[in-house]
Amino acid sequence: MKLKIKKGDTVQVISGAEKGKKGVVLAVNPTDLKIKVEGVKVMTHFDKKEGQLEAEGFFPYSKVKLVEKVAAEKKKAAKKKTSSKNA
Repeated sequence: MKLKIKKGDTVQVISGAEKGKKGVVLAVNPTDLKIKVEGVKVMTHFDKKEGQLEAEGFFPYSKVKLVEKVAAEKKKAAKKKTSSKNA
C-alpha cells in the first residue's frame, strides 16, 4: 500500500489527545500504517546512565491530515537545478 504522507511532510493531528498539533513527519512505517511526528506522542524513559530521555512514538496514520507536502517540492527544485546545469 502506498501512503500519501512521506518523511518531511507537515501534518496536523485530527483526533485523539494530541488533536490540533502540527509537526513534521520523522518516520513512516507503511506495514503497520503508523507514522512518527515531531512533538506528538512524546514519551519519556529514564536511563541510569543518560538520565531522563524523551522521544516521539509512532502514531496511527489515520489520525492525521496532510497540511504541506515538502518532499515533492524539494525533488522538483533539485530536478530543475540539475537540468539547468546540463543545458
